[in-house]
Amino acid sequence: MQLDREALAATISAAYKDRSLLASGVVRKAVERVLGALDSGWVRAAEPVDGEWVINEWIKEAILLYFALHNSEPTEAGPMHFYDKIPLKSFWDNSTIRIVPPGTARYGSYLSPNVILMPGFINVGAWVGDGTMIDTWATVGSCAQIGAGVHLSGGVGIGGVLEPPAARPVIVEDGAFIGSRCVIVEGVHVGAEAVIGAGVVLTASTPIVDVTTVPATVSKGVIPRRAVVIPGVQPKEFAAGTYSTPCALIIGQRTEETDRKTSLNAALRDFNVGG
Repeated sequence: MQLDREALAATISAAYKDRSLLASGVVRKAVERVLGALDSGWVRAAEPVDGEWVINEWIKEAILLYFALHNSEPTEAGPMHFYDKIPLKSFWDNSTIRIVPPGTARYGSYLSPNVILMPGFINVGAWVGDGTMIDTWATVGSCAQIGAGVHLSGGVGIGGVLEPPAARPVIVEDGAFIGSRCVIVEGVHVGAEAVIGAGVVLTASTPIVDVTTVPATVSKGVIPRRAVVIPGVQPKEFAAGTYSTPCALIIGQRTEETDRKTSLNAALRDFNVGG
């Protein structure tokens, strides 16, 4: 499948700025082609280029235009009935993907070989790497980028983003382990092979406190590669007094021994904390 990315991007961006162009057959065809390319993994909403992540705004613009061009229609999957503008994903280019009922992936998402989707949800524009496990009731939001060999444990919420198109989606790089009931939203970037303990909430404004340094250092938005992270709290002054507010604590680095652990709890015990 050959795609003239520059021509498609120019067509999509022009129509996004001027919706009257949606009446054009050329524009409609371009939108359909981009969604098909997303579904088959030929394009991505964000991608690593020379070690840096690049946001493809025109991809997200095409998804938004797809919504504008389509009406909701009824669909069925066995005994389940849906009513939506985007159908369920139906193209599987290999037999190594497993979708456990009622796991759901929307058209325009891409699942690499050997992905296992338990009864969770993957939204349009998301990209999931080879061998990743999406565990029960985990959700992968629109345009989120999940690397290879990642484990999203039960109930994990990975946020999505379509607007504004320039906004960075959540990125979870290869080999990361995300513990049960974690919430990662607002374009947070989780580095390769990081271990995120159960219940950690990461937003763009969540303080990420590295307590392995003296004094502790604070950052936001990025979890370093191979970092081990657990939930924490820190004091904050308000008019009514001092109260504890959530933060994330970096308590160490993943070791070779951690790599051989078969569960998140076992890995966290290296640092004398539970999962």
